[in-house]
Amino acid sequence: MARPLSDEKRDSLLDSTAAAVASSGIAASTLSIATAAGVAEGTLFRYFPTKDDLLNALYVELKSDLISFLIEDLPRAHTQTQFRHLWDRYIDWGTNFPKKHEALRQLEVSHKISDAALNASQAMSRELQSLVEAGFASGTLRIQPVLFLWGVIQSIASLVLETFARDESTIGECKDLGWETLWGAIAVHKP
Repeated sequence: MARPLSDEKRDSLLDSTAAAVASSGIAASTLSIATAAGVAEGTLFRYFPTKDDLLNALYVELKSDLISFLIEDLPRAHTQTQFRHLWDRYIDWGTNFPKKHEALRQLEVSHKISDAALNASQAMSRELQSLVEAGFASGTLRIQPVLFLWGVIQSIASLVLETFARDESTIGECKDLGWETLWGAIAVHKP
């Protein structure tokens, strides 16, 4: 009879995968991931039958973590106030969890993410999607493809977080400059 799977071991495997992907990309070996989690490689495959399953589980976990962090205490206010909250929270998530941020960046460009994982991510993002749609409808946000909007946010956030990684004392200034740049790029500015 097989032993039941442990949530603690699963979480440890996902944590070590995030760290490995952040430092080595998706080429990180399952052996190094298992070793870092303190389990045998065979144990990893009891939890995740393939490496792609592991990467997709990590992607869904990271997206869930990020989205929960973003919408925590989201104000019911004007679009600009809500987007500033989301911006600040995104930068805070990246500075508090740099390995998670880098692992998510790596996974998003890896072509390893399944349609099922992408669909799960989109389902979790419905509240954020509603905010964007409300911003378009109100005329506050420039109408643009949502994927393009997300790419702009990620690009500016990555620049802020890379600057922070080099000099942590710059985070306040860079967060504000990043926000000004982002809002200038996504908002409708009426004369």
